[in-house]
Amino acid sequence: MAIIHHTTLRPTKLELLTEWLPEQPWYRGAGVPELTKAGGFRLDDPAGEVGIEFMAVTDASGPEPVTYHVPLTYRGAPLADAPGDALIGTLVHGVLGDRWVYDGTRDPVLVGQVTALLKGEVPAHAQSIDGALDPTVHARLEGGDGRPEFVRVLEPGSTAASGISAEWDTGEGSRVRGVFVTVRAH
Repeated sequence: MAIIHHTTLRPTKLELLTEWLPEQPWYRGAGVPELTKAGGFRLDDPAGEVGIEFMAVTDASGPEPVTYHVPLTYRGAPLADAPGDALIGTLVHGVLGDRWVYDGTRDPVLVGQVTALLKGEVPAHAQSIDGALDPTVHARLEGGDGRPEFVRVLEPGSTAASGISAEWDTGEGSRVRGVFVTVRAH
């Protein structure tokens, strides 16, 4: 089980994402993002080397708030053979030192664990509580196989026959549920 260290990060995850998000083709904001953490969950790397987080962040820079799903991986060394645009940035973790932060959709460890979650082989963990499972994460795989596709702009109330849904905060004191990952049949 991954250990969650409550420590400093320089820059913070939100600071890294503020630079990275506007460069993404699915970004809907206007200008510099105004990000707040809205929710998410974690999966464990069976080898215990890679941090895996599914973060929901809400951007208030546009006319309407938009919540994005940003799967992240944290590594103690660069990911070999990673595509050039997979690296979000680097940060210094107060306990673990230098970390390379990747767009998890491009990291084979995260993709493998998403597939395992869909098959019911691994549980989802709470984003910020050490050792706790996250019962709000629901995974379902119809037909037994398929390729996971990551939803980048989260929509409250969205559903999928096969996929992963979870909850996030609206920023107005309530929580909503929507699809984070869908599955496309082969």
